[in-house]
Order: sequence, then structure tokens, then C-alpha cells
Amino acid sequence: MAKIDGFFRLMVSEGGSDLHMATGNKPRIRVSGELREIEYHELSQDELQTLLYEICPEEKQKLFEETGDLDFAYEIPGVARFRCNYFMQKSGVTGVFRQIPSEILTAEQLSLPPICLRFAMLNKGMVLVTGPTGSGKSTTLAAILDYANKNRTDHILTLEDPIEFVHQSRSCLVNHREIGTHSKSFSTALRGALREDPDIILVGEMRDLETIELAIEAAATGHLVFGTLHTMSAMKTVDRIVEVFPANQQERIRVTLADVLKGVIAQNLFKRVDKPGRCAALEILVVNNAASAVIRQNKTHQLLSVMQTSTKSGMQTLDDAIQKLLDKGYISIEEAFEKCINKERFAPLLKEPPDELAMG
Repeated sequence: MAKIDGFFRLMVSEGGSDLHMATGNKPRIRVSGELREIEYHELSQDELQTLLYEICPEEKQKLFEETGDLDFAYEIPGVARFRCNYFMQKSGVTGVFRQIPSEILTAEQLSLPPICLRFAMLNKGMVLVTGPTGSGKSTTLAAILDYANKNRTDHILTLEDPIEFVHQSRSCLVNHREIGTHSKSFSTALRGALREDPDIILVGEMRDLETIELAIEAAATGHLVFGTLHTMSAMKTVDRIVEVFPANQQERIRVTLADVLKGVIAQNLFKRVDKPGRCAALEILVVNNAASAVIRQNKTHQLLSVMQTSTKSGMQTLDDAIQKLLDKGYISIEEAFEKCINKERFAPLLKEPPDELAMG
């Protein structure tokens, strides 16, 4: 057993989501969104590098020493998988590890709205799950893919860097490809995917113009494409995709996106106040005729009103989702105010008036 496994086991037993190990510091684990020091001594450069390299393949060690950055996955059978990130910083080497549970939580366990399961059963198009880093995008996507895996008879192909949740083939055939190991890049893997007879393609992260363009092309040619972006809302997601392209291509992309985009789930995690743990607030856009017209006409600011007037179709704004969590007593008004879009809606609920910076 690798020595670092003891830290991973501690993180899992404490209900932690992340482990941080930085030169010159004590190890820390993130529990319910907050970093806590582990009772351990400060790690020296040499000690930490030995810990990190014990679980890192030799070829990846060389890559890390050349670039100063590294991503890969590591698994302790029967415990969990971990997404590992190594990077060099002023004090020396650092490792950050995200726990990927061995068990894929179902949509029911995550309390995902029924519309998310309808996304899983689409024949073609693009569905995006967005939000800041650590907001649970991968967990939500895994639950949606799990539902498709159990209820369809298709080929699911995942392209990730690194592979996170591992889906066993159920009613579907599932193939996982890791960028950097099984394919050079997302764009290379996506080009290959179009010749690999997939019905559903998961693109772990839509990072650049080429990947986004190929993902849109795959959706336009009869595939169901799921992807993630680091955007905070449905409106910003549409704008982000369009703005990646040169100005002379943006109108064409808007028209194509209006046709292929089927839904956006923008989520944010909140610390629960009623019990230990966290919960997610989901903004959900279903691209109906009204939303499609808004995207095509470059009036994305109107998507908010489309969501507000289409709740019967399963849509909801982030602020409405936050309000529901607040009404149930799951989250604090302070965090609701911090993460909401319309500050004026939640400001009157605060015990003390918010300062001007918070309202900005």
C-alpha cells in the first residue's frame, strides 16, 4: 500500500471531498466546503515528492517535471477513485486530490428534477452542465449518464482528462477514453469519436474553440453530446460558446447552437445548515422554440424571462432554486445572498443590511 493511501482513507472516512498537500504546510482536507488541517507535521519538499511519486507512473513524473502541471486518476479498490493534480509553486511541489466516489449516485439520490432524466433520453443535441470548479458538475453528469446506461440500448463514449466516474456497461455499451493516455487531445478524440459509432458522447471539458466546434458538429450530425463549462448561468453559457469563435463566425454559430442546444444545467453548491453536507441549486434551461429564437437573434439576456415563464416545462432560474432550498431550511440566507443573481431579492431577508460591495 502506498503511504499516501492513509491520507486518502482518512479523507473518505471524514466525508471529505478534497485533500491538499503542499510543501511547507500540514495536509488539509475539505469537508462541507471548508479546509481543515490534519494532525500531522509540515511536509518538506523531499518528503512530499516521495509521497506523490509513489502513486504516479514514471512517464507522468517526467511530464510533470517538464511542464510543472499534471492531471491523472488514482484508485484504491473498494475505497474510491481520486482525480490527482500536481503543480509546482513558489514553495515547491503541491498535490490536490478530488474524491470520486466508487458508487455513482442516482438522479433520485441527488434529488435531480425529472427534466434531467428527459435530457438523458434525447436522441440528439447538446446538453451542458455548468458551474464553478467543485460545484458537482461531474456528479450530476454521472447520474444522468447512469440513467441513460440503464434505460437505453446504445453506445456511450466518454472523453475525459482524467477519467472520473467509471460506468459499467448495463443496457448500453460504455467505453471510456482518457485524454493524454488514450488520445492526444479532446479535439483528436472527438474527431475519432465520429467514426466510432457512438450514440452518446460525454466531453469532460469543453476548453477551447476546436473542441467546442467539434462538439457542436457531433450534436448537429445526430449524436447526443454532454459537456461541461465553467460558466455561472445559462445565459453566460450561451455567450461563452459564441464568444470563443472569431467575430465573423459568431452569427453562424448562434444559428447552429439554437438548433442543437437542448438544455443547460447551471449549478452551485451550498453548505447545509440543517445537517452535515452540501446541496445543489440548479438553474435549468430547456431550449424550446422561445429559447431557440432568443439564441438565434442574439438576445440571450431574454433567456431569464423564458425560464421564468416556462416553469411547467421543467425550467427554473438559479434564484428560484436557491429560494426553494431556503424555504426548506437547507441553507443560510447569508450564503443564499452571496451566490444569488438578483441581490435585491434576497437582501431584505438578511439580519443586517448588506454593504455596497456585496450588492455590486
